Amino acid sequence: MSDNNSINNNPVNNNMGNDNNMGNNGNMGNNGNMGNNGNMGNNGNYGNNGNMGNGNNPVKKAGLSKNTLIIGIVAVVLILWGISAYNGMVKVEEQATTEWAKVQSAYQRRADLIPNLVNVVKGYASHEKETLEGVINARAKATQVTVDPKNLTPEKMKEFQDAQGELSQALGRLMVIQEQYPELKANKNFKDLQVQLESTENRINEARNSFNDAVQTYNTKVRKFPNSLLAGIFGFDKMSKFEADAAAQKAPEVQF
Repeated sequence: MSDNNSINNNPVNNNMGNDNNMGNNGNMGNNGNMGNNGNMGNNGNYGNNGNMGNGNNPVKKAGLSKNTLIIGIVAVVLILWGISAYNGMVKVEEQATTEWAKVQSAYQRRADLIPNLVNVVKGYASHEKETLEGVINARAKATQVTVDPKNLTPEKMKEFQDAQGELSQALGRLMVIQEQYPELKANKNFKDLQVQLESTENRINEARNSFNDAVQTYNTKVRKFPNSLLAGIFGFDKMSKFEADAAAQKAPEVQF
């Protein structure tokens, strides 16, 4: 009995001392369900779970804000460039149209001198009917040909230039008449008109040259990349310049 009680009540009894169910029992001590259990400790659903930890990551927000800022800056730069390029093309276009107005003004001044010149010539060479009518008809044709500065196409420019060229030739034939009529050549009114006509021809040449320079600047502006992109969108078309007269291309003949 004594042995039995000693054995049964021994504190080192496996059922009381190192019993796995009480001491190091996996269910109580290091049990994965309580200690390092993934469901409680490092469980992705609670600790480093992407749905709980990094869902609203401020780093991602900062990256998104930075990209938005860059896009906004680029958009502002493009808008400012577009405004500057557009205004620049408008400026050179206005300069070209202003020079064109000077050309038209100079040609109109010449046309205004012709009636008085014809009347003076009639007084001394009334029988030069063909020459006088040629000048009158050429003047009428030249004044009827008008060109919109916003539509300076090669065809329109050629039509205008041809009409003015015919008038220049008719005036040239008229001026030759004075050599046959000494009294006409000596007439004061004729001399005054001749001086005014020569001055007007010089104005025409200067106006044409200034216009060609302005058109050259405009065409260069609208055709250069990237301005050409906006030019096509907003209708900044290429302008045509005055071409040299065929008579000017021919060397003068000298006779002895």
